[in-house]
Amino acid sequence: MSLALCCSKTRDEKIMSVDGDFKKEKLLSKSFIFDALDSKTQQELANFSYIKRFAAGDIIFTMGLPGQSMMAIAEGSVRVSMFTPSDREVTLNDLTVGDVFGEIALLDGQERSASVTALTNCTLVVLERRALLDILQHNPEFSIKLIELLCQRVRRSDERMIEIAFLDLPARLAKLLLRLSTAAPATADKPLFKLSQSQSELAGMIGNSRENVNRCLKKWQKADVIDLQGGWLILKDRSRLEALAHGE
Repeated sequence: MSLALCCSKTRDEKIMSVDGDFKKEKLLSKSFIFDALDSKTQQELANFSYIKRFAAGDIIFTMGLPGQSMMAIAEGSVRVSMFTPSDREVTLNDLTVGDVFGEIALLDGQERSASVTALTNCTLVVLERRALLDILQHNPEFSIKLIELLCQRVRRSDERMIEIAFLDLPARLAKLLLRLSTAAPATADKPLFKLSQSQSELAGMIGNSRENVNRCLKKWQKADVIDLQGGWLILKDRSRLEALAHGE
């Protein structure tokens, strides 16, 4: 290979590298915790991150395995879950564009506290522990954002435990449907709230069985609170669901 060709290839590789870093920086900017970073620090993070893609159904990581990275969702959605001692899967959360996960193992350097699976085809920006800890040491605003994220997760976990311990199935299910509909609100062209989660998935989110969830939904369908059509769960009477969520 001639020197001219070699030099030309090197310039192309540099251009590709710059474009890649710009794309990663743009993808990282979709997450709220990176809003606290100035452009220089965002670029620094982009330089130390890499993009990873998963197909729907792929396991991103498994509970109990070592974890040395945190991931930001640039495209798609993922499910965070764990297994009970009886080997029943419990869904902890569904995350989408702008959300991050894997922060616990990254910060304490220990095992993954849950499993994460791709619900759709996903594009993730992966941040390794060493690079991120270095950023945290000299960027207090980013540290605060990460603390806020952890607090949100702890609060949600506490709420979930209280719901399972003290609320009956209808109240828990109503609260869940309201949360999910808030994440996917109605629009002018789609005035009704439509959810795509299966009854098995809903059961996993509230720690109950699919059969019990099915009975409850059928009852609500007869009362015109919700409807079940073509794989969609349609919320027809949100005010009634809010009353059910409060045990009324």
